[in-house]
Amino acid sequence: MTPTDPTTPLLPALLDPPARVALRFGATDPVELDYRALAGAAGAVAAAVAGRTRVAVQATPGIHTAVAVVGALLAGVPVVPVNPKLGTRELGHVVADSAPELVLAAPGTALPDALAAVPRVDVDLAARGPVPDTEPPLRAPALVVYTSGTTGPPKGAQLSRLAVASNLDALAEAWQWTADDLLAHALPLFHVHGLVLGVLGPLRRGGTLHHIGALDAAVLAAAAPTMVFGVPTQYHRLAGQLEADAGSATALGRARLLVSGSAALTAVDHARLREATGLTVRERYGLTETLILTAATAADEPEPGAVGRPVTGTEVRLVPLPGDQTDGLGAVQVRGPSLFDGYLNRPDATAAAHTDDGWFDTGDIGRWTEHGSLALVGRSATDLIKSGGYKIGAGEIENALLEHPGVAEAAVVGVADDDLGERVVAFVVAAGEPPSERELADHVAGLLAPHKRPREVRFTDALPRNDMGKVVKGRLPVN
Repeated sequence: MTPTDPTTPLLPALLDPPARVALRFGATDPVELDYRALAGAAGAVAAAVAGRTRVAVQATPGIHTAVAVVGALLAGVPVVPVNPKLGTRELGHVVADSAPELVLAAPGTALPDALAAVPRVDVDLAARGPVPDTEPPLRAPALVVYTSGTTGPPKGAQLSRLAVASNLDALAEAWQWTADDLLAHALPLFHVHGLVLGVLGPLRRGGTLHHIGALDAAVLAAAAPTMVFGVPTQYHRLAGQLEADAGSATALGRARLLVSGSAALTAVDHARLREATGLTVRERYGLTETLILTAATAADEPEPGAVGRPVTGTEVRLVPLPGDQTDGLGAVQVRGPSLFDGYLNRPDATAAAHTDDGWFDTGDIGRWTEHGSLALVGRSATDLIKSGGYKIGAGEIENALLEHPGVAEAAVVGVADDDLGERVVAFVVAAGEPPSERELADHVAGLLAPHKRPREVRFTDALPRNDMGKVVKGRLPVN
């Protein structure tokens, strides 16, 4: 099996189940299924959904969600994982747009009105059914994953079985991921990170997933994982726990790989985690529409602030930004087998997201490091600041601010300025006693070029975030 030729079934271990735990959910008294039991329970789901055009899954963070998704994929029925925290308007849009014929849920789970109107199938972990003996075509759709909708109603990104298989195989190559690995994480199951990488990833390898509910130091130590997935907020909290719990830090240090994604991990937290565990966190970069584009590999020493090289089979290019003084920045564009097959019911949005020569425009701005890794500096729509003739990436300034011990969180934006065009304004959540504006501005200027220093620092108790935990800069009080 190679990353560019995923000719095996999507989940080959379910055809010849190994004597190994496949799924384990929970920190205390966990619920688990071995591969034979998972094949039977998922086979029963497959029989219940066979022939449907599309099914929704109420993606609560439990084992029933994983079995529901696996069963539908075995039947070749595209899955719409639904964020259980969606508001009424967003959920109504997702259900109307995707038009699922069934909704799969854990027994006893209360469904909101929009989903309650859809015929329901409860997932029975004790049920047994045969695994279908025919594999859908590689180009057949596997998932419709909805974007977070920060710039309008959520859009359903259609991901094929080829996209999922090829990307997971590329990550297996990058991270030396095998059936012997036990992956632990506590991610939601309605997006790419938690579901595709975090559930389908270990199952495609024939390994084990332990979903521990929360990325807690003692729970992780007891789980004894070889791999851990998390997001920066989780790792930040974990670093504090590990510094106070040497036993758990030593135990976690026996893991093979810590992987962070969905946002940048600060240099400070990189250093804290390495000091506590002896492990260097690997970062990776991807979007719903592209799956994972770049990743720091298991074999190479990662660069804090960078997200690795393109994974096998994926091409990434940086298109120079118009104008001068861009500091080597470029628009990140991608093509490859893991690219989505368009937005459901939105040919206009699909066309707008692609260049004339067929590359997907991520909307991100980045630069190549001297070692060939990609470093991201922000989103073109919100994070490219044009100040005094320079194009400045907000992400670089945010990362620099986060290296100051007095900064817990930071978000940087450009605000209209009569003299500069835009001035750099930083919103900062302090860690303890707030440092002075001058101290933070000088700190940034000492790490980056002087024109990137914040002209204004505004302290706030919290940054506005969406359900995925990402900062929504449009909600910052810039006026």
